[in-house]
Amino acid sequence: MDTDTTTRTGGLPGGVDTRTVVSEFLGTLLLVFFGVGSAVLGAEYIGTVGIALAFGFVLIALAYALGPISGCHLNPAVTLGMLMAKRMSVRKAIEYWIAQILGAIVGAALLLLVAKQVPGLTISGAFGTTGYGYRSALGITVFGAFIAEIILTFLLVYVYLSATKKLAIVGFAALPIGVALVVIQLVGIPITGTSANPVRSLAPAIFAGSGPLTQVWLFLVAPLVGGVLAALVHGVTHGGGTLGLGRGGAGAPAGEGAAAGTSGDDVPDSGAGGSTDTTRATGGTSGTSGSPGADRP
Repeated sequence: MDTDTTTRTGGLPGGVDTRTVVSEFLGTLLLVFFGVGSAVLGAEYIGTVGIALAFGFVLIALAYALGPISGCHLNPAVTLGMLMAKRMSVRKAIEYWIAQILGAIVGAALLLLVAKQVPGLTISGAFGTTGYGYRSALGITVFGAFIAEIILTFLLVYVYLSATKKLAIVGFAALPIGVALVVIQLVGIPITGTSANPVRSLAPAIFAGSGPLTQVWLFLVAPLVGGVLAALVHGVTHGGGTLGLGRGGAGAPAGEGAAAGTSGDDVPDSGAGGSTDTTRATGGTSGTSGSPGADRP
């Protein structure tokens, strides 16, 4: 990408789309600050239901704000699921993962700054981190925690894939995604504190001491496994085409579509759509050949 094209599309030299990267960074920062913050600062007052609602509501709000730009993943497991479903390229997924990790760490650091101003608030070994065994409210085993996190993440990623056609979250798609996260939190908080998101667990653990850090591996691996399984099952139930680590094909990322004035959700699906979508994309009844998505109802 040359300098002129980069300037016009709001990207950086090297082809990085700043809009999608900044959206994922900012969204993950806010999700961690408000979601984990509800557990760190408000658990005594709002309880498990309040924490679950905080996570769900902030995700809904961010999905409406950022969904049309980046898809509002805010979660490496969701990005991995989208990558496996060939809705984005490997390069774009790596950009998302870097933005999500940095955003989560900055969000946790800001939350720590606020928490330090609360007299008597315990940070070490706690700080809204996830865990198993002695760090679980139910004392669940490591195997039980691993299976639980796979299932919890599976639901979230499966709903993401089902509620969206490509990457962008448009219309009312934010609602089922947010509701799914509320349910996941309600079930998962007593079990592990609920991760279903590797960076949600990693960032607080960095500031909480050795206890959380020794267990964080599970909350990095299990959600990614859940994301992969969700993509595989979604490909079977919804006919998403061949799965794998492709270049993205017709499923171009939202940020890449935005450069041409359309979101990634506006790109026709070459998977389940079959010959009908091909007809539309090549002109169909409108006679506008070469305008993908122009005939979309």
